[in-house]
Amino acid sequence: MAYKNLRHFIEKLEQEGELLRISTYVDPKLEIAEITDRVSKMSGGGKALLFENTGYDFPVLINSMGSYKRMCMALGVQELDDVSKEIEALFKMLSRPKESILDKLAMLPKLGQFASWMPKVVSGKGACQEVVMTNPDLGKLPVLTCWPKDGGPFITLPVIHTKDPLTGSRNVGMYRMQVFEKDMTGMHWHKHKVSAKHFMEYKKLNKRMPVAVVLGGDPVYTYSATAPLPENVDEYMLAGFLRKKKVELVKCISQPEIEVPADADFVIEGYVDPGEELIWEGPFGDHTGYYSLADWYPRFHVTAITHRKDAVYPSTIVGIPPQEDAWIGKATERIFLAPIKMTLVPEIIDMEMPVEGVFHNLVISQIKKDYAGQAQKVMNAMWGAGQMMFNKILVVSDEGESITDYKKLAQYVFRNLNPATDIYLSQGPMDVLDHSCSKMGFGGKMCIDGTRKYEEETDNTYQEAPAPKMLDGAAIMQQFPEIRGINSSLLAIDIPCILVSVQKNRPFHVRELNEQLYTLPALAGIKMVLYVEHTVDVTDLASALWRFCNNMDPKRDSFVVRQPAENGRYIGAIGMDGTLKTRLLDNFERDWPNIIVADDATIRKVDTLWKDLQIGPFVASPSLKYKHQIYGEEAVVEQ
Repeated sequence: MAYKNLRHFIEKLEQEGELLRISTYVDPKLEIAEITDRVSKMSGGGKALLFENTGYDFPVLINSMGSYKRMCMALGVQELDDVSKEIEALFKMLSRPKESILDKLAMLPKLGQFASWMPKVVSGKGACQEVVMTNPDLGKLPVLTCWPKDGGPFITLPVIHTKDPLTGSRNVGMYRMQVFEKDMTGMHWHKHKVSAKHFMEYKKLNKRMPVAVVLGGDPVYTYSATAPLPENVDEYMLAGFLRKKKVELVKCISQPEIEVPADADFVIEGYVDPGEELIWEGPFGDHTGYYSLADWYPRFHVTAITHRKDAVYPSTIVGIPPQEDAWIGKATERIFLAPIKMTLVPEIIDMEMPVEGVFHNLVISQIKKDYAGQAQKVMNAMWGAGQMMFNKILVVSDEGESITDYKKLAQYVFRNLNPATDIYLSQGPMDVLDHSCSKMGFGGKMCIDGTRKYEEETDNTYQEAPAPKMLDGAAIMQQFPEIRGINSSLLAIDIPCILVSVQKNRPFHVRELNEQLYTLPALAGIKMVLYVEHTVDVTDLASALWRFCNNMDPKRDSFVVRQPAENGRYIGAIGMDGTLKTRLLDNFERDWPNIIVADDATIRKVDTLWKDLQIGPFVASPSLKYKHQIYGEEAVVEQ
């Protein structure tokens, strides 16, 4: 369905019991984020929150898409898979042979639907321009400061509009915006993003780049700005398809080259001057659960701010998962399964991005396997597909088990896995927010082939060994005092993998420890050892896997072991280092970020406020769970 505006969406959320109004005064500096962090980690994502008393003229809506149900409501569907099925049906209709005039005529209604989804520029002003700030001042908006070491307040749900100066094609993306002055922010677009390419074109032309930033309106605009579309596909065409109604656009008042949705809540107009000095932007508590560290980015100068009379300021926070962005990512996973299947990987059956993997870090794909080497074919296709180029760990399975039942899937993958021959390492472009790469934006990738193997894929120099059902962790820790914890619980459920927390004290410590551990007869048949920092609680499997996935560069940090067996054969195994990397111990030359936790004063303030908020039973700060895992108090870990 199409929402008339953000207020309309709020009304629907309230009707469905998915919204809590908070009338108590809450400070947008740190307090709203701390409350939202507690609520978003409730079962099912908690409720959407409307903070009506912020000390500003505008209420703040947050966590509005932070559950499966609310994500479906935002997109106007019953199930997220409904969108994928519709896209697949469209692909099939358009690609099937048209043998007769009747076949072609039958397509006309569908083509008419396509036309009805295309964005349209309308004359006059839109509701988004009901109020024009005569003296544009970002200080009049309730912009959140989310985490204690953030560089300042950040606009976190900006729908940013730019155009290619040569072709005029529009791009709509989402990039955080740090507020520096009443009329100036940073513009955090990464080098891989389309807006950054537009910026480079303006730089060649030595011209100012017009930009418009939209906040609010139909929630589908926010989702479409995050969608991994090809460069030549207009995000508002996707929005029109999702809402089944074209997006009406109006020209900006001070940057008329840019058009924005008429029903938006706020429009921040301005420009970026490519000839101007960059600004030191950040740090920022990011979706990885770590601070993304400060760097140089362009300045955005505000020339006008317009808004609806009844405008609501939409925001989000990101941090240690799960947060609202996990549900936005789930929508992308389901919606874009059909295009991947129809255009790139026809054998794909399903795809899953576990929340612990933080989007790109860990992706599981299920394929219909018909020949040897098919998993590698899929690996290459997926790593070459749009934002999948940022994927770090790809697990490929086949029809043997559902990929959403993680226990059965892990059992199946490990049964089919020889770690010495079925794990493929590569290098390529990585998300610039991936702090584990030795070089920013470039690092290692791993594909774990957990499919059943054909004879051609089997190496007879290796043999299988039964894994133990339990491990004497205390004895191993006594022998290796640097080991602070061992989780061997997976062995009892036929998953031959253990997690080890280790306190490193010498160069290349984990590599050497891995070799030493695999000389122990007790580890025979254990196919994989995952190492994490000594501060990590390895009994908390979800948290340990989140830390592991963030901190490992697969090519640099994987150690294959060939354990001697009978008759000159071997048993394959692998260790993977997901610990913090330092200059002294790992020859790692980049700064390492801290994980994100709230400060003690904010936690105490929200504890005191909680009863007045009328959210429900008291919920302790999720940050308390991670306080002991941080290194110092700053965004950068001291090395």
